[in-house]
This record gives sequence, C-alpha cells and structure tokens, in this order.
Amino acid sequence: MDPIAFTLFGISIRWYGILISLGMILAMVVVIKRANSYGIDPNKVLDIIIVAIPAGVIGARLYYVLFNWDFYQGDLYKIINIRGGGLAIHGGLIFGILAAVLLCLLWRIRILPALDLGMPGVAIAQAVGRWGNYFNKEAYGTPTDLPWAIIIEGQRVHPTFLYESLWNLGVFLFLIWFEKRKKYDGQVFLLYVMLYSFARFFIEGLRIDSLMFGPIRVAQGISAIAFIVSLIILALNRKSHRNMIFRRH
Repeated sequence: MDPIAFTLFGISIRWYGILISLGMILAMVVVIKRANSYGIDPNKVLDIIIVAIPAGVIGARLYYVLFNWDFYQGDLYKIINIRGGGLAIHGGLIFGILAAVLLCLLWRIRILPALDLGMPGVAIAQAVGRWGNYFNKEAYGTPTDLPWAIIIEGQRVHPTFLYESLWNLGVFLFLIWFEKRKKYDGQVFLLYVMLYSFARFFIEGLRIDSLMFGPIRVAQGISAIAFIVSLIILALNRKSHRNMIFRRH
C-alpha cells in the first residue's frame, strides 16, 4: 500500500498519521462519554487529554531516539523530524500517564479512577493506530508460511502489527465489560497493564525491528517487568482485603 494518503498544499499526508490521529480521536470519545459514570467532569477530562496526548507523543519520540542514539546523536533535525519515523509506545504510555497523573494531582482529581477511565481509550487507540505500521511497511515479524502472512519485499512474514491490533481490540472490549464489575479503583488500569504486557512480550519476540539494550529487547524487558508487577498487585488485592495495595470503593 502507498504510505501517502494524499497531498495537501504540497505536503504529503501519510496514512500513519491519519490512523494515529483517528485512534486518538476515538479514544477521546470513549473516555469523555464515560467520564460522568466515574464522577469526573468531562471538561476536565478533555483538558487532561489535550495535555497528555502531546506529552505522549514527545515521550514516544524521546524513548525511540534514546535507544537509537548512535543514529540521532548530534543531529537535532533528525531528532525532531517525527515524519521520518520513530515512535515507541512504551515511551508514549509513560509520558502520557505521568502527565495525566500530574494534572490529577493539580486539580485534585482521584488518580486511580481517572486511570481506570482512560485505559480502555488507550487500548482502542493502539488497536487503530497499529494499522499505520501496515502502510509504512514496518513493525512486521520473521518469515512465516502461515496463511495470514503479509508479503514484504517478496517475503512472507508475520503481520505482528495485526496481532497487536487484534489483541488490543480484545483488551478494549474486555475492559469496557469489566469496569462495571471492578472491585476497587485501579483494577482496570492494572488489568490493562497486565494484558497488554503479556501479549507484547510474545509479539515482540517475533519482530525484526526491536529496540535493543545490549542483547535485550527493550519492549520485552519492560513488558516482563510490567506484567509481573501488575500481576502481583492484582493477586495481593484478591488474596487479602486487609492488605490491599489499592483502596476499595
């Protein structure tokens, strides 16, 4: 597929940007529509989103640049030229969540319910945005003969972007279903972290373009840590109400 959707005033508009923007817009709708059910002012939610999205984009870029420093070192234009490619979801999640938490502290909004509110939106945004990798011919995996393989440069490979997109769609649907059944604030957030990290660990193992820290695939390392920590907290909360780490309603 042509990565360029159309040209406007001499500027090439890429499918990647369109799909990421579409994912963000869909996430905003999902989150704002549910804000009242969490007792949070939708206008405040919109204010948080307006700050968290740019923070997430900056974080995603900085994260990617950091782990490709040999390529970007000494070239400011390359570092800020996002159109040249290079965003990492873990960096985006870290910076976006931190921005949201800081604003919740500033505006005295309960942090854990706000995180619960936001994570289904994050999941659906990821599900849509991952299709940008298809148009860019990136984030694909190792060679395979499976019937759903895609062809990149004449070779059949795992469509790892598709695996992650479908998984995130499933996570979104599950979290929307589960949030009315949650036992305590923060449970939806923890489930998102656990479920996404579980899948990302294995999907990352199929990819050929992983960010590396020595011999370690960075996304796998972070996913393993995030999965274990979230699983432990969920288990502790389930095991003993007296020792709950996250406070009940």
